[in-house]
Amino acid sequence: MSFANRRDAGRRLAAALSDYREKSPVVIALPRGGVVVAAEIASALDAPLDLLFVQKIGVPFQPELAMGAIVEGAEPTIVRNENVIRLAGVREKEFSAICQLEQAEIERRRQRYLGDRSNIPLGGRVVIVVDDGIATGSTVKAALQAIRKQEPRELVLAVPVAPPETLEELERDVDALICLEAPFVFRAVGHFYEEFPQVSDTEVISALEAANRGRSA
Repeated sequence: MSFANRRDAGRRLAAALSDYREKSPVVIALPRGGVVVAAEIASALDAPLDLLFVQKIGVPFQPELAMGAIVEGAEPTIVRNENVIRLAGVREKEFSAICQLEQAEIERRRQRYLGDRSNIPLGGRVVIVVDDGIATGSTVKAALQAIRKQEPRELVLAVPVAPPETLEELERDVDALICLEAPFVFRAVGHFYEEFPQVSDTEVISALEAANRGRSA
């Protein structure tokens, strides 16, 4: 299976999640790519859409290699990949410094997308976390752990595509997992889309506003 674009993936996921419409869920998107997918789901389920900001903590000399992830919050949730930290020889001082930089980036993006708006409270709610695909799962895992601290009634992860070994790892962090495609040969998320352009800040803001126009959480 391949997806025409993120909107197509969102519509297909929405069909798989149709039973959740009666549970009054909250849809949480991971910016930026996840927002386009999540907006389709929120519309189909008549659910509010909110964002959760997560930043990868990259190895200093190889930033694309994740040695952890950080999630927004007064007390940020930090997930560490101890194997990568050890193999890369990253000292604790270096790790902390990169965490601070990524936390500042989270604050910048939050202000850009949400301004002073507060997040929707998730305690006791059915929460559906959405991204446009998962590779290693480090940022999604951090997001799920942060949301679990808010004690949702049910925590669901919904993604179009992810490798089987990553899904197996993430199943421990959720009550339900919906993934449309789990190929054993997995190179990158974008390979499973016919169109996979970079999502702009303007698109994120527009999708969020359109999904929540005229509604209260």
